[in-house]
Amino acid sequence: MTASSSFDGVQASQRQSQKLFYIVAVLFNFCAIAQILTVGLAYFSDSEWWNAHVWLVRGYGGLSIILLVWAYSIPFSPKVRRLAVSLPILLGLQFLTIHLNFPLPLAVLHPLIGFAFFSASTSLVHRVWRVINPSLSEE
Repeated sequence: MTASSSFDGVQASQRQSQKLFYIVAVLFNFCAIAQILTVGLAYFSDSEWWNAHVWLVRGYGGLSIILLVWAYSIPFSPKVRRLAVSLPILLGLQFLTIHLNFPLPLAVLHPLIGFAFFSASTSLVHRVWRVINPSLSEE
């Protein structure tokens, strides 16, 4: 086995890891979309949907830590890594704004942080797509 074929094997393994990362990021983004839909249903239709909203984040929130660790274990740009870092931070802020009681109503920030969270998640998907499909992102 030559050094070139060994290098090619490492590159192929990294590409595979990046593709799997992309799939998990897309799943994470779909969960965020479902969470937005359930809060809308809870507010505008039936308050029972709030339980689904809460359980969704408890179910997929751990994926943010997995994406964070994974983003630093395989080659990604600093932008992808920053987006991966932002997800658990924004989720933490979401929990704090709902569960901490302050004289100022911090819960008013919850939807704004949620928007930033959704934007970061969507941006992560788009950035990773550009990494795994560089020829398509130039078009």
